[in-house]
Amino acid sequence: MANHKSAKKRYKQAIKRNEVNKSLLSKIKNNINIFHSLVSSKKVDEIQKSLSSVNSALAKAVKKGLIKKEFASRKLSSLSSTIDKK
Repeated sequence: MANHKSAKKRYKQAIKRNEVNKSLLSKIKNNINIFHSLVSSKKVDEIQKSLSSVNSALAKAVKKGLIKKEFASRKLSSLSSTIDKK
């Protein structure tokens, strides 16, 4: 633990930020897993909604600087191509 007052504050802020970032990454992973399960079950209506929620979660993560824009676009492209293949 830090000795200076500002360092203690930064430590607390880092912990909170870490929790938020972990939850956002977890949300992205959960949405992607849901998407893959819907694709395998071939539920067309729900697939589009799920892809939209994945896109939203990826966009939020990019906006916060949690992931890079190129990663998000590549991930979304690969998910979209799985729809076309099946």
